[in-house]
Order: sequence, then structure tokens, then C-alpha cells
Amino acid sequence: MLNISKVHQPKLIEAIVVLLIVLATISISIIRFESVPHMPIITSLFILMIYGFLRKVKYKDIEEGMIGGAQGGLGAVLLFIFIGLLISSWLISGTIPTLMFYGFEFVSPHYFYAIAFLLTSLSGVMVGSSLTTAATIGVALIGIGEAMGLSMAITAGAIVSGAFFGDKMSPLSDTTNLASSIVKVDLFTHIRNMAWTTIPAFIITIIVFLLFSPGEQDINLSELEALQEGLSQTGLVHWYSIIPVIALLLVIALRVPALLALAINVAVSIGISMLHFSWDVKELLSILFSGYTSKTGVEAVDSLLSRGGVESMMFTISLVILSLSLGGLLFKLGIIPAILTRVSLVIGSAKRSILTAALTAIGINVVVGEQYLSILLTGEAFQTQFKKMDLHPKNLSRTLEDAGTVVNPLVPWSVCGIFLTDVLGVSTMDYLPFAVFCIVSPLITILYGFTGWTIKQEKSEVKHAIN
Repeated sequence: MLNISKVHQPKLIEAIVVLLIVLATISISIIRFESVPHMPIITSLFILMIYGFLRKVKYKDIEEGMIGGAQGGLGAVLLFIFIGLLISSWLISGTIPTLMFYGFEFVSPHYFYAIAFLLTSLSGVMVGSSLTTAATIGVALIGIGEAMGLSMAITAGAIVSGAFFGDKMSPLSDTTNLASSIVKVDLFTHIRNMAWTTIPAFIITIIVFLLFSPGEQDINLSELEALQEGLSQTGLVHWYSIIPVIALLLVIALRVPALLALAINVAVSIGISMLHFSWDVKELLSILFSGYTSKTGVEAVDSLLSRGGVESMMFTISLVILSLSLGGLLFKLGIIPAILTRVSLVIGSAKRSILTAALTAIGINVVVGEQYLSILLTGEAFQTQFKKMDLHPKNLSRTLEDAGTVVNPLVPWSVCGIFLTDVLGVSTMDYLPFAVFCIVSPLITILYGFTGWTIKQEKSEVKHAIN
């Protein structure tokens, strides 16, 4: 959206009022009426169109603003399509079921909270969805914790922490792909850069849950054993199913561009699947588009494995297109530029830029309750400021994840907060103090911003490349 030229110059107060009306429309619709975010965004587009007409802006300019904003998301759309394909291919190759099956071997009565965190972290990375992880593995762990008489708040906190660690660091995650694509940073460059804040947060979190560990107790592992047995019944658990993971790590190490890396891995995974399934072309194409459907009869397993496909990404793709159209129109009408011009006079440094971007992402999560919008709106709003400060875009994409993705489950009225409370049976306010990873991540990214640790500047990298 940096290339979108504004056609109107509103006063600061006017710009703030219009933006507040848009945010109020979205937040009230999502929080009060439990609407999917698409509809309030469409309503906001209509509001901005009316505002534009009142300010004598031509319809052609309004249309150009929306189209210009949406065009910036074409890279993300392509990535999401390939992510849908990859999830399906990892399911039929047995990669996800195999990793889950052997991961459950580590469950022990000792250090239960730490193990719950590690298991959900692994699941989150492999599945690429925090909510799916919480609704499947998380529910099983809640049952085990309850049978042991352990704290449900701490157990839920460990589950939420692990699920969102996995979601944040997974190349299959829509939020990870969204954060990297919105600021035009290669996916794997983004993930590697996030390691600087995520690994310390991970270590702090695991230490905290080790300290909370219940020690040695009798435990009924029947729920977990049933889940493991269900995974084995799929016929998808094989040693060679790990090959796609090794292949993905290899292409990441070779710095292969994200889209090509995903395409290669899809091909490898489909090839692996043919070792244990005889797919006909029609069935294979159907699975790649509509997703894999598990039919083991074990509800938790079927819920975990019935997913993927291009079709599963359409919700996110349509939301990205609408949100970017909204951002494009906000830029075209001069709303965002008017506010950023004043903000830039106040922040005026790289440290304050990172702090303000982080607080903005957190604020949108609190006001709107939607993590996608916190990433999209903050990313679009601060690209110019980070460029002005000569900050590499990967600093912004990391901030979006550290203060956007992982903060959403801490907000009781947010999409993630409501969902997690429902499936885990623990209120957001109860598990919030123990969602250690989600609390520590934004604090670390703000700390790095103030100290300058791991903060990359474009000019220095250009000079280094030249030398």
C-alpha cells in the first residue's frame, strides 16, 4: 500500500473519528453479535465509500484504492493455496499422524505441565493451527490433568502456550504466512528471524512449567492411549512418513523461496503417500482441493486429521482480500497517512517505532478481538514508518507475530479467547496468568526494540552484501 497515493487530505481529528467508527463497527459486530469478521469489514467499506462521496472523491479513485490494497495480498493468497495443499499432502503421507503418535510416547505423570506444553508445541508446528491443536490434543490433556487432580488453569495455560508457539513458528500457519507476506518478507526468513524472540520465550516457558510440575502421581492415561490407538488405526503411521519433514528442513537450510519450497514438499509428500495408499487421480485431486477426511471412529482423531486442502483456506483468503481492500481505501482517503504523519513526529526513532507497532497490534486485538486484523492493519500502517527508520521489514513481521498472533488468546472476548474457553472448559481470565509464552513473547520483542538486539537495518545489510 506504500504505492497508493491519497486523494484526500483530512484533518487529524477527522481521520481519527473515521478510523474509530470503522474499528467500532468491526469490534461491536465481532464481540457483541459474534459475527465473522468478513461482514463488518464489508460494512466498513460501505461506510468509507459514503465518506469518500461526501468528500467529493470520485468512485474511480475509491475503486482503485480497494483494488490497490487487495493486489498487495496476491502473494499471500498464493501461499495460502499451497499451504492448503501441503496440509493435505502431509496427512495422506502420514507425516502429521506419525509425529503425533510418537509424540504421545513422551507423556508421563512427571512434569505433566511441561510435557503438555511440549506436546501442543509439536502439534501446533505440525498442524499449523493453534485452535485445532487446542480442540484435539488440548482436550485430551485437559482430561488427563483433571483425572490427576491437577490445576485446570495451569494445564490450560500450558496448552495455550504450546498451541500458539506452534502456530507462530509453523510454515503451515496462516498467521505466519500472513505476517511475512503483508510486509513482503520471505516466509522462512521470517521464521528464522522469529527464532531470536521465540526461542528465549520457549525456554522461559518450559522452565516455568517445570517449576510448576506436579511430580510423581498415579495417572489414568486411557484417553491418551485411545487417541494414540486411533492414530495407529489410520494406517498412516510409518517411519518413512518423516521424510517430508526432513525435506522441508533441507529446503529451508538451502534458503529456497517459500512458494517453491512448499511446491517441492507437496510433490515429495504425495510420492511418500503412494507407499501405503493406491490413490486414483480423481481421489487424490479431491483430497488436495477439499482436504483429507479421517474415518477412524475416534472423534478426537477424526477432528484432528480431517482438514487441509485448498478449500480450507478460502475463509482466510477472502478475509485477507477484504481486509487489504479496507486498508487500501483507508490509505486512498488519506485516513491512515494523516494519523501516521502525526505519529511519526512523536515516535521519531527505531525503538519507539517497534514499541508503537507492538502496542498497536495488541490494541487492535483488545478492541477488535481479531488476530488477522491486528496483523493486517498494523502491518500496513507501519511499513512506511519502518522504511523511514531504515528498519528491515522482517523486524515488523516479527513484531506482528510477537504482539499480534499470540496476544489474541489472552483477550476474553476475542475469537481465540472465546473458542479456547469453550473447548477447554477454562475461562480466559483463569488461564491467562499461566499462558506464559503468550505473555513473554511481546515483552521480549519490546525489550529487543529498546536494546537494539537482533534488530536489522536495511542499509547495514546492503553494505554488508556489497562488501
